[in-house]
Amino acid sequence: MAKVRIGFSTELNIGSEVSGIGTDNPTNTKQVLGNIHATNAKAVGITTLTTPFEGFVDTKASISGLEGSEQGSLSGEIIIEGSATVSAGATFRSGPENLTVTDNFTLPNISDDKPTVGSTRFNENLGALEFYTGVEWRAVNSYVDMGNRGRGLFGGRSPSPNQVIDFIQIQTKGDAINFGEMVSGNAIRAGMSNGTRGLFAGGSPNPYTDAIDYIAIASGGNCADFGNLQIARSYCGGVSSSTRGIVLGGYNPSMKEEIDYVEIATTGNAKDFGNVTNVRLVIGSCQSPTRGVVGGGYVPSPGLYSNLIEYVTIASKGNTVEFGRLTQRRSSPANGGTGNSTRGIFSGGYTPVHRNVIDYITIASTGNATDFGDATWSGAYKAGVSDQTRVCFGGGFTPSLVKAIDYIQTATTGNALSFGDLTEAGNGPCGVSDSHGGLGGF
Repeated sequence: MAKVRIGFSTELNIGSEVSGIGTDNPTNTKQVLGNIHATNAKAVGITTLTTPFEGFVDTKASISGLEGSEQGSLSGEIIIEGSATVSAGATFRSGPENLTVTDNFTLPNISDDKPTVGSTRFNENLGALEFYTGVEWRAVNSYVDMGNRGRGLFGGRSPSPNQVIDFIQIQTKGDAINFGEMVSGNAIRAGMSNGTRGLFAGGSPNPYTDAIDYIAIASGGNCADFGNLQIARSYCGGVSSSTRGIVLGGYNPSMKEEIDYVEIATTGNAKDFGNVTNVRLVIGSCQSPTRGVVGGGYVPSPGLYSNLIEYVTIASKGNTVEFGRLTQRRSSPANGGTGNSTRGIFSGGYTPVHRNVIDYITIASTGNATDFGDATWSGAYKAGVSDQTRVCFGGGFTPSLVKAIDYIQTATTGNALSFGDLTEAGNGPCGVSDSHGGLGGF
């Protein structure tokens, strides 16, 4: 074959006939067999690049171009094995199986500014998964009863200082057993629990305290310091969910409208939640996983006993909202989260004689309470502990100090029955349990 030498300034034009380099039998207009090295190559039109064998993966690929131009457009799949750098804005129209982000990354529909109904997020402050209802972010709370729940604690009582804590198994009957001691010996405290920890907040008599104690419900022992309320006070209401505990109202030595909240799984001082709209003291309490409800109470001036029931939404913050009315005006019905996730219970009270009435409400709705039955004794300042089927009430004042415990079955109506006795008689104990109505659900 003849050789053609192309010298300096010589122009070579190859026509449209088939021609080849490195082959005597070209099949394409321009066909090169062998390696090609070009410092600047431009392909016009549709270009197809193929790999020499199935499964070949480039070690590095870089595609760049002018702003606004479309470069490297593919009609099939892009498969990346190993690490890859994607910059200058990238859109995934279908999700990758694994993605490592070193700077910022935003998933669709996960935005505090414009969330859509059903969006989820993880709240680091609560340590809980939340979903958006279209109105608010709501915590997803749940627990599984492995058969070891059902413990109720009665902490503190007066005459003070009395630090003793008793416990019972709610589904059995019998006398309470000594559990341990609180850090501070106070009565008429607010009780809260997330199913694992029990909290006792505030208390009296003088001096009023802002202390919050906590204890592991599953094990016996003494309380430890949790933190402090915004202000020292007593005669508060206490409600709780699987994540959050709330303390409502109180007295020291004037009426207090503050509502505090804490994240029970952590320790630290309480934060502002809102205010009690109708300020009063010695209010009873109950809760579902979403609502905390308080009822009854006393306003020293003009000396009015209340039948008002109010509620808050536990996962949000704000002031109390009116729920309905108790069947009787009275102060100090049982405090401590009495009832299950559906039905709340208010037992006993004072107005100005001691009462034995028991009322119930359906927590998910609003409206007036309905008569449930009668307690075994007429008295006030008793504590309540509950699981999903039974509520136990212990201690109080008749006007003598009470040692007795009685109980009801929450789903039915009727008079209370005798359960047993506390280790000591006393006024104003605080109740917490590991299976109350605020746990589970969302």
